[in-house]
Amino acid sequence: QVQLVESGGGLVQAGGSLRLSCVASGGIFSHYAMAWFRQAPGEEREFVAGIRWNGASVYADSVKGRFTISRDNGKNTLYLQMNTLNPDDTAVYYCAARRSSVIYTIAAMYHNWGQGTQVTVSS
Repeated sequence: QVQLVESGGGLVQAGGSLRLSCVASGGIFSHYAMAWFRQAPGEEREFVAGIRWNGASVYADSVKGRFTISRDNGKNTLYLQMNTLNPDDTAVYYCAARRSSVIYTIAAMYHNWGQGTQVTVSS
């Protein structure tokens, strides 16, 4: 089982940027499809972006053009660059992994989760 630890969350003004990181350990990172999900209070956990071992990526419509997912297989690290943030992006952001070459957009398909990092965007 791979263990995941996120970092990089914080408080930012609308229009600002943040970069989230997720460090993986305990598995062969390149064997895993990786994803970012987020969960706002009272809401379901929703897919943000996912990436295959080779860098192929998928985005939720709500973040396309603003967020960029990337990974460094040599450093066992997943990233999420978030630009032009708005208050609707406020949530706890989670890193997820599944030993697969397929990117799933459903949270239940992922077996490994980080503890989450809070992102708050003020208006």
